[in-house]
Amino acid sequence: MQTPKKIAIVGSGLVGSLLAIYLRKAGHEVQVFDRRKDVRKVEFSGRSINLAMSNRGWKALRAVGIEDEIKKLALALDKRAMHVNDRPLYYQKYGKEEEAIYSISRGVLNRKMISLAEEAGAKFRFEEKVWDIAMAEAKLYTGESEKGEWKEYQFDLIFGADGAFSRVRHKMQRQSRFNYSQHFIDVGYKELSIAANEDGTHKLDNASFHIWPRGEFMLIAMPNLDGSFTCTLFMPFEGENSFESIKTEQDADSFFQKHFPDINNEIENLKRDFFKNPTSSMVTVKCFPWSYWEKVTLVGDSAHAIVPFYGQGMNAGFEDILVLSEKMKEFDDDWESIFEEYQKSRKPNADAIAELSYRNFIEMSSKTADPDFLLRKKIETWFSSKHPDSWVPLYSRVTFSDKPYAEALAIGDYQRKIMDRIMELPDIEKKWNSAEVETKILELLENKSAFLV
Repeated sequence: MQTPKKIAIVGSGLVGSLLAIYLRKAGHEVQVFDRRKDVRKVEFSGRSINLAMSNRGWKALRAVGIEDEIKKLALALDKRAMHVNDRPLYYQKYGKEEEAIYSISRGVLNRKMISLAEEAGAKFRFEEKVWDIAMAEAKLYTGESEKGEWKEYQFDLIFGADGAFSRVRHKMQRQSRFNYSQHFIDVGYKELSIAANEDGTHKLDNASFHIWPRGEFMLIAMPNLDGSFTCTLFMPFEGENSFESIKTEQDADSFFQKHFPDINNEIENLKRDFFKNPTSSMVTVKCFPWSYWEKVTLVGDSAHAIVPFYGQGMNAGFEDILVLSEKMKEFDDDWESIFEEYQKSRKPNADAIAELSYRNFIEMSSKTADPDFLLRKKIETWFSSKHPDSWVPLYSRVTFSDKPYAEALAIGDYQRKIMDRIMELPDIEKKWNSAEVETKILELLENKSAFLV
């Protein structure tokens, strides 16, 4: 056991709550600050994208003994359901028979994680906004307003888990040689919903991640335990098909009828939510260093916010906490080394999943309906099933393993180059599962060094 420390966590979201559980189980005194109200006592905001828990997230929960408790809140999804206009509904399996992602409501999970952290002994201070941090002394200052009276708290360590617009990181940015960037994409999102049937059953297949790919925009839907679906409409802010272009209920009717005819019965729900719920933006945040001496460090979105198109934001944040815990065991009371090795381990992987997440938006919105792309995926799946040790598809490497994200990005890049060569073969659509194609892929894999230049 480490020497017990007095530790503050700023942010009571998913990553902050998990960190509180880990630190309490390691014997530390933990207080969690959040400017918001207790999420267990408020209505959900209408800004949520359902979470897709995968291997990395489950591994972090398993290590601290709460995996089984959280699995009660989740629905397993083993495939995509593709809703392409003028084509029958079709399915794409994610991976091997036992491989699935798990749909969980963000609000439901956050409520549960806070309760589990409290049961572990963490103290939560809701509606207490942090205005300033004295980093060298590990002091926090909270108050009702920036110019009002502040309360001072003294800690041994401070963790910033307060999201993409982190107050803790903002303070760290004033250091010399602190690198920081943020990039907003031109696409926003809006939460919509599909209600349950009258008997509480789901209106769509509840073991699928539903996607309506429409090129520049798309709709997704993930099931909830109560029979409903949380939907997310991703669309440009401006342009022909954009949030800006839908100003009236008639505009919304026309838009949903034209682009999502297979869920016409849900238009009233979709239209209601469209005008009720806010339009939110998406940002990628990169920074370094993540720590300040042995006093302050960043975790989760505070260190590496990413766009949500690989379903890895929460999983990457949870993996941060698992790696931090491993460094705590390795370096005992040497917190400077703990923080240094933690950030060195995580930074390259955070940058890699940021890149992969952005690329996956292009894939999900347009390529998933493209015949050539579908053929590529079919060839990859076929070859992988015959040579599982030689070819793990990129999605499986990211989602169903705990290998480093940076490794997945590098291997995925050379796999893509190999598939570019395969797709150039004459009559590939007719001989995609032939011995000739199999031999060619094996030959290209043997010479993969040529693809790493």
